[in-house]
This record gives sequence, C-alpha cells and structure tokens, in this order.
Amino acid sequence: MYATRNNGRLYKPYIPYLFIAPVILLLFLFNLLPTFISFIVSQFDADLTFSNGVYLGLGNFNEVLHDSRFWNSLAVTAKWTVVEVPCQLLLALLLAGLLTKNTLTNKLFRAVYFMPIICSATATGIMWKLILHSNVGYVTYLFRLMGLGKINFMNTPGLTFYVIVFMSVWKTFGISTTILIGAMQNVSVSLYEAADIDACSKFKQFFYITLPSIKPTLWFLIMTRVIGSFQVFDIVYTTTGGGPSLSTETLVTYIYTRGFEVFRMGYASALSVCLLLIVLVMTLIMYAMMLRGERE
Repeated sequence: MYATRNNGRLYKPYIPYLFIAPVILLLFLFNLLPTFISFIVSQFDADLTFSNGVYLGLGNFNEVLHDSRFWNSLAVTAKWTVVEVPCQLLLALLLAGLLTKNTLTNKLFRAVYFMPIICSATATGIMWKLILHSNVGYVTYLFRLMGLGKINFMNTPGLTFYVIVFMSVWKTFGISTTILIGAMQNVSVSLYEAADIDACSKFKQFFYITLPSIKPTLWFLIMTRVIGSFQVFDIVYTTTGGGPSLSTETLVTYIYTRGFEVFRMGYASALSVCLLLIVLVMTLIMYAMMLRGERE
C-alpha cells in the first residue's frame, strides 16, 4: 500500500488496519481457532488430555442423535428461551416506557435496575440460592411466618425451572431496559406532538409510534437474548447443577458435564458443534425475518 495525499496530509491506507488488528487477533485466538479445534476434536474419542484419542469420524454425532439426555437438554433450553426472552423483553419495555424522561427519580431507578448486570451470574446464583434455601433461606422463613409451610424452591420439579428463569430475568433485564430507553429517547418528538393534536391516547402512541420506531432495537435484543439463552450455564450450574431430575439441565450444562466431569472431550466437542449449528440456523432465520420486516 502506498501513501497518498488527502487535503494536503499524508495518508497511509494501512493505518486503519493496524488499529483493528488487535481485535482481529483476539477474535481469531478466542473464537475462530477454538471453533476450528472443536470440529477436529469432535471426530475423536478423546479424554481431557487427548492422550489416547481414537478417530471415530462422525461417530460422536451419530451418538448425539440417539442421546436422550441431549434431547432433554435441548428441550429444556428451548423452553428456557420461550419463557425467559419474552418475560425479560416485556418487563424491559414496560420499565423503559416509564423511565424514558430524564428526571432525577428515573435516573435513580435506571441505576438501581442496572446494578444486577454488574454482578457476575455466579454470584447472583449463589445469592438467590441462599435466599431461597429450604432451611435457612429468608423467603422460606417469611413463608413459614405467614403459615404457608415449607417450599423447596431449588429442588421441586416443575417449580425450580421457573425459579431459575426468574433469577436470570432479574439479572439481565436492566441492560435491555437501558438499551430500550436509549432507543425511545431517539424517537422524534414531533411524532408525539402530532399525535397529541389528534387526541391520540398514550396507549395508542406507544403501539403506533414508539414500537414501530424502535423495531430495529427490538430485533437486536431478541436476537442477542435468544443466542444468550441457548448459552446459559453459570446461573444454572451454581444453583441446581441441572437438577432436580435434569429438569433444569441446559445444553451448555450438559456439554460441561460430558467434558469436565466424565472427561469425554470428543463427545463434548460434538455437542458444542451441534449447539453452534442450532444457534447459527436460528440467527439466520431471525436475521431474515428482520430484513423482511424492514422491507415491508
């Protein structure tokens, strides 16, 4: 590349590439390279040290198709996505609509709602596990005072799953709320002024002005939250470990147990590749739907 002159200044075309080079290097080392290695390891029956690896070809993937525990974890993950993502986005939309104006009170509430994002999911899971503990938990203590008896939140099939979903929503809704507030504040004020002149209610303004105006932001949140829900691990692992009776075992939790508890790294890599393909297909579908909506 040769230096050229732009408005009397010497311009070197390769300079911008030097600025993005560190990010490209990190992306290669921590994303692309591990993905490529996973494809290779998934074709072997290998332990954690890869000392006695046996080439299986597509044998691990064939086992995945006949693994009932894999299908159970996939069903749990899909259920998690269907429940957690709408609950979080609806809560974020409601709060964003209430906190759009830049008043001192609203700014205080925004800071409070954003605070759980600062905490790690591991710390959040341990905190809620102690609060909801069946013997020493504060919530259990309050229930006993009210005469409601003892409720085992963390070890009751059918209930524990929704308790973990609640923890996840509590942990992450603040970032969605913050993003939506920024999107709502960028909606043209003239649209609302015209609606007020036409005696349009606030309810109709929200559905016919606000929602269509922030649709790109909503699509972004939907896509990122769906991808995040398929990768949920830490808050599940620190609270239930996938129990009771595998009712909260997600795909990533199952991958972890296969790789670092049973030491079947080849099979865990095959599961990881399957997860990658599932997320990739879902992302492409959502992206196509987003582009179609924008054209319409």
